[in-house]
Amino acid sequence: MRRRHLLLALFLPVPAGAQSLGAPATPPVALPPLPPIRLAPGITELPPGAWRIAFPPERDAPDAAQREALLRLGAALQSGTIGRITLNSEASAGEDVSTHRRLSLARARAVKDALVAGGLAETRVDIRALGRTAQRRDAVDVLSPTAPRAP
Repeated sequence: MRRRHLLLALFLPVPAGAQSLGAPATPPVALPPLPPIRLAPGITELPPGAWRIAFPPERDAPDAAQREALLRLGAALQSGTIGRITLNSEASAGEDVSTHRRLSLARARAVKDALVAGGLAETRVDIRALGRTAQRRDAVDVLSPTAPRAP
């Protein structure tokens, strides 16, 4: 008899007030915009909520001024955003696909290290080492949770 009741309960419709499985538990929190961040030469703001760090073709780490700016950016992202930060890294130097990937990964790691040293939680940063792309850029893009993502 208990089995029948249990099976019957499994097939009963969900009450109208129940939340659907795909809906968020609470509405997203609107955060105030990030404060202005003093950027170094070679770092440009890509609105909304993204920054690009340019690298010389063979270099795998930001220079001292860029690192200082990334420390400030890391602190601002930690206190002013909620969610994941994505680093899209590109490299155009060399002819070998493996070289492009390794160089773009080294750049992304160096940028991540600077952001983390500035206060950003390491677990919030995702790295995408893209290697050489059609744009042939030598750069790392820092995308905050509010920045639009390419598919």
